[in-house]
Amino acid sequence: MDQGRYKSLLALGSEQVPFGVYAIEKNGRAEMRIDHCKSITQLKNLIRQFKAAGYKVYANGR
Repeated sequence: MDQGRYKSLLALGSEQVPFGVYAIEKNGRAEMRIDHCKSITQLKNLIRQFKAAGYKVYANGR
């Protein structure tokens, strides 16, 4: 997948999840997610879990 399409998919995911994690990336591969969070604490904990596993996290609401 080329870089332009990759960025457009991330933008689309960002629109779908106003407060939560919408994508994670590791080793050049991205996984689109729909992890809605109810609080900042829940969002931060989710981000920490993914980062501890070595993922780059794309999230809204931080």
